[in-house]
Amino acid sequence: MFKSVQEVLQYMQDHSIQMVDFKMVDINGAYRHVTIPASHFSEQTVREGIGFDASNYGYAVVEKSDMVFLPDIATAVIDPFCDVPTLSMTGNVMTIHNGIYEPLGQDPRNIVLAAEKYMRDSGVADKVLVLPEFEFYLFDEAGWQMDHHTQSVHVNYRNAHWNSNTQGSGNVVPEQKNYHIAKPFDTAYDCRSQMVLRMEEMGIPVKYHHPEVGAGGQFEIEPQLGELSRMADASMMIKYIIRNTARQYGMCATFMPKPVAYEAGSGMHVHILLMKGDTPVFSDDEGYSHLSQEAHYFMGGLLKHIRSLCALTNPSVNSFKRLVPGFEAPVTIGYATSNRSAVIRIPAYARTPKMRRFELRNPDATCNPYFAFAAILMAGLDGIRNKIDPHANGWGPFDCNLYTLPEEEKAKLEHLPERLEDALDALEADHAYLMEGDVFPEELLRNFIARKRKECAELSRIPTVPEFDRYFNC
Repeated sequence: MFKSVQEVLQYMQDHSIQMVDFKMVDINGAYRHVTIPASHFSEQTVREGIGFDASNYGYAVVEKSDMVFLPDIATAVIDPFCDVPTLSMTGNVMTIHNGIYEPLGQDPRNIVLAAEKYMRDSGVADKVLVLPEFEFYLFDEAGWQMDHHTQSVHVNYRNAHWNSNTQGSGNVVPEQKNYHIAKPFDTAYDCRSQMVLRMEEMGIPVKYHHPEVGAGGQFEIEPQLGELSRMADASMMIKYIIRNTARQYGMCATFMPKPVAYEAGSGMHVHILLMKGDTPVFSDDEGYSHLSQEAHYFMGGLLKHIRSLCALTNPSVNSFKRLVPGFEAPVTIGYATSNRSAVIRIPAYARTPKMRRFELRNPDATCNPYFAFAAILMAGLDGIRNKIDPHANGWGPFDCNLYTLPEEEKAKLEHLPERLEDALDALEADHAYLMEGDVFPEELLRNFIARKRKECAELSRIPTVPEFDRYFNC
């Protein structure tokens, strides 16, 4: 990690860097970038930044769209996907008032930094660690067409069960039987290993990678725990590495939550723990599943606000095609130990005090990680501040398979939203906790909701292939 511009300049010289690429994040959590020749990078670049038009990023109105990007040299890494030697870094978006730089409140990176500051100022903890699990599909082929008169989607993975009569080798994976399957069935092994090596080279430690349940080419890469803002940066880079490495192997990667019907969906489960100095805030040998009262209050905050959180953690129409029973995806508002049917799972294998934590299972990687991680922290801190006890509110612990409960028992449970529209309604009604400490600007939330409502309306007007199958001859 670089600590001075001089260190960066020396590194650029030693590695014959010819371009410097600045990566920013738009309201949807997608990278945007602008590049300058390496010879133009200097102390002045870092001090004064790069001016740009933010109106196309979704978080600034046109008449106030002139912004400045200030690079963060601590994030500088060589981009392995550029033929021209390129140093890549992210940073923060600023506004200028009377010659003074101020953080743009709507910039995703500024929001996650503000959430961390709010946590420290609260005295609850001085560090929050998260671990997002990245599930995704790798396809050998993927394409779609949508016109007024034509709709088609085609995806293919060479070892998928639907190729049993065409592949020739017999090395196909039965439906929903891909979990941890070994070679010769795991033909994407080397591609994933290369992804992991690139992550490690870019300072993102990885726990492991493996095949996931979906037999149409589903896999997972899991990094190690990291501080909230750094892991938001890392999440963007992890997706960038996965997509670009897949392309180099002649494949394509998607984080779409439900790209294959009747196969497992892809989530981004988020593990969370708080530290105060060297003391783990969430650990208590006498508590349920060895978690402290603060941990339970944090879970209570998440569960109280989970329906509105879904708008930020599951922000696509497709997200809610994953949140259905039968595919190890959560549908119930509750918590439990080692139970994947509840939205909060406490892993039984996290036994040491500094590793005791829980996992929020509803998020998926279509989210903007800066918004999602900041919102998760704000909901949990609201739970601690207001002493929201999940057990007293009837949210568990549910140490049973919630999918198989009798219907009369299921009727007593609270559930996650079934549509993005429902999550947006919840966010519109319940967002004050996000605005505490001026972390999330209300203008941003209103803008986000309006954009997503427009997205829902557009998709609701388009007939789909299953509708033709069901209704064409009615």
